[in-house]
Amino acid sequence: QRLLVESGGGLVQAGGSLSLSCTASGRDFSIYTMGWFRQGPGKEREWVAAISWNGGSTYYTDPVKGRFDISRDDNTDTTVYLQMNSLKPEDTAVYFCAADQYLPYGGHWRAEYFGQGTQVTVSS
Repeated sequence: QRLLVESGGGLVQAGGSLSLSCTASGRDFSIYTMGWFRQGPGKEREWVAAISWNGGSTYYTDPVKGRFDISRDDNTDTTVYLQMNSLKPEDTAVYFCAADQYLPYGGHWRAEYFGQGTQVTVSS
């Protein structure tokens, strides 16, 4: 059973935009922190952004701050979005939706649940 299902990846030119979405089910994810990780070619998986259970707090890592925007569906709280703007070739990665009971702390976030990922490719 896939608890987190991503959609919206694809190919885009540098400077363009893409939007990812993730739908969660099978747990009470409405009370979970949700977010996104990514894994680029030959790189380790890294945390990108997160949003608190009620959408009141958002967190970003430095590489994407000011370019990416994370949001959460106001009605269901179990769908999370990642709007990616001003994309760069170094943003090329598989993007994973993630969920955990805890918020990011000290610039770090771990997640208990992960989706299968969606590919984002940014051409130069």
